[in-house]
Amino acid sequence: MNKSDWLLQSKGNTTGLYRSEDGKDLIITNGIAQRTFRIEPDIACIGYKNLANDQELLRAIKPEARIIINGKEFQVGGLFGQKEQAYLLPEWVKEFSKSKDGFHCTGYSQGPVKPFVNWKMAMWYPKQSPAKGKQLNFYFRSDNPIVNGLEIGVHYEMYDGIPLMVKWVSLENKGTSTLHINRVVNEILALVEEESAVVGKPEVMKKQHGIYVETNYAFNNAMRYDISDQTTHWKMDSTYTSQVNYNYETPCNLEVYPENAPGIDLAPGQSLKSVRTHEILMDSYDRERRGLAIRKMYRTVAPWTTSNPIFMHLVSSNDEEVKRAVDQCVATGYEAVILSFGSHLNMEDSAAANIAKWKLLADYAHSKGIVIGGYSLFSSRRISDEDDVVDPKTGKPGGAFFGNAPCFGSKWGLAYRDKIKYFFAKTGFDIWENDGPYPGDRCGSTTHPGHKGYEDSQWQQMEIQKELYKWLNERGVYINAPDWYFLDGTHKIAIGYREVNFSLSREQQKILNRQNIYDGTFEKTPSMGWGFVPLTRYQGGGQEAILEPLKDHLKDYEQLMMQYYGAGVQACYRGPRLYDADTTRQVVSRVVSWYKKYRDILNSDIIHLRRADGRDWDGWMHVSPQSPTKGLVMIFNPTNEKMVRTVKLPLYYTGLTQTASIREKEGKLKTYTLNRNYEIQLTVTLEPNGYSWWVIQ
Repeated sequence: MNKSDWLLQSKGNTTGLYRSEDGKDLIITNGIAQRTFRIEPDIACIGYKNLANDQELLRAIKPEARIIINGKEFQVGGLFGQKEQAYLLPEWVKEFSKSKDGFHCTGYSQGPVKPFVNWKMAMWYPKQSPAKGKQLNFYFRSDNPIVNGLEIGVHYEMYDGIPLMVKWVSLENKGTSTLHINRVVNEILALVEEESAVVGKPEVMKKQHGIYVETNYAFNNAMRYDISDQTTHWKMDSTYTSQVNYNYETPCNLEVYPENAPGIDLAPGQSLKSVRTHEILMDSYDRERRGLAIRKMYRTVAPWTTSNPIFMHLVSSNDEEVKRAVDQCVATGYEAVILSFGSHLNMEDSAAANIAKWKLLADYAHSKGIVIGGYSLFSSRRISDEDDVVDPKTGKPGGAFFGNAPCFGSKWGLAYRDKIKYFFAKTGFDIWENDGPYPGDRCGSTTHPGHKGYEDSQWQQMEIQKELYKWLNERGVYINAPDWYFLDGTHKIAIGYREVNFSLSREQQKILNRQNIYDGTFEKTPSMGWGFVPLTRYQGGGQEAILEPLKDHLKDYEQLMMQYYGAGVQACYRGPRLYDADTTRQVVSRVVSWYKKYRDILNSDIIHLRRADGRDWDGWMHVSPQSPTKGLVMIFNPTNEKMVRTVKLPLYYTGLTQTASIREKEGKLKTYTLNRNYEIQLTVTLEPNGYSWWVIQ
């Protein structure tokens, strides 16, 4: 083990803020990443270094931010005069000057990092210490009369133990005139190019892989951040005249901003915060290592995503079925009931009788130690001409992500927000499963109270939605959401699947589910994704697709549970009950008891061993270098024949260096010696269509 590998450490690499020996620079570093700022004659980032592999990412100086106000572009900080853009020599910097008509630094402050969401969670999550680090704030003003009174803050956070920096920009109008904010570019980096190509368009050329960027402004219903991202822009740099690309088309400038936002009017006394840009400095091209880094980012800045309660997805038609589901959860060790779509729950009904009914049911669940939640649909439906998203091309409802959808800034949308808050405040419900909205829907209405028109509609809808998620999170409500809002307070998203596949046979579902688990846990922790198990018919399919009667399909039921629980992934077990006979109850209880026994390691990182293909073994391995249990391996045999295989286990991320003690299930420990690549050879015997698991200590 490399003792300096930050992915294997739980402590150390503390963030510090220092002045350079000559006093000209301000340096923030945690021993893994380092960012250096020249402080005179203006603030400018002159170095961004990955100390893990000694890679300098910057080739040139750019402004700290760029803002378009009333249609005019303003640079924030930065130094200008660099002629050679391929690299930056320290001795050149003293010759550079600040912009003539931009925002210039008036001072800076520092302090500890603060939680972005003051999360409250009573449900299960792995215990961990709060993230620590330092926050560095620079303040800027301009002499231009157009923006007189506007104060801009450029904020940085660096966290202990991870090469992660978070950046955002704040605007506060302390003047007397309303300012129209067309765009806020909160990060601009002139990065060393990833490849050298004499010809080639930017869309086909490689981007810089030494940095991973993620913001809290993503939507697409893709269940993946990179596709949902709305803010990362790789641009060409025509001032970089020594680049290899003949037409200066190398994508070597990184800019971060939402394409269609904010477009708002900032009145005197009002403030605005940009998107939050999260930057991890990467030291490898390896997909697994990069995924481990991203997953550690979530655990650091969005620790609520580690919560992972055991829940069923109840389809109910009356209150007694809810009570029966609660009782079955108690009997099997489940922790939560979520009333699924198609149930008799309506959170939009604020009538006293409805609130009283669901409060009684919530009280009943809580008296049994069970948390309760439910599903609510926002999108995929039409409300009215007055409240739906308006297509600016036609001036009529339509053109939304799902054709027709309500606007969150409409009277109905704002009332929906208030009804959801009221329901949770009055009933004591613990979980919200939210289907929509999809705020990529820009709305051309000029009469909706939540936005002024088309230009600000996306931003304002996002702000409404984020405020609701944050409000719920900070009151202890667990949120299953359909899009990538983890950094604003949501807990779980679909792991990634095709819904109609759950109408296929159980044999197909088992393999497809393991493929979904394998593919969906590279950039997500196990706790961030939910799977699906149709206990009753879903999206079609016959008896071969469902598990009811449960007592007649115990082998399939048990394996589907073991696949998901063995991955640390909660599935939506959708149906009217968890068991239909005592034999079924025993199976469910046994699996849940096993999961709880190994819960800490099963919610740790996954190392992907072999993807399911139905032809040979497949499986994964959980690892945790800080835990007494260093790993747990799950291996499956999808064939109809008994299988004996020798499997190579990569144990580097367990933290073990010399030997590993391994047992199959609850058997005897056997000692293995690691080779120079931190690997061992494990011989496994698997029954036809069977599986097994091994504990590593």
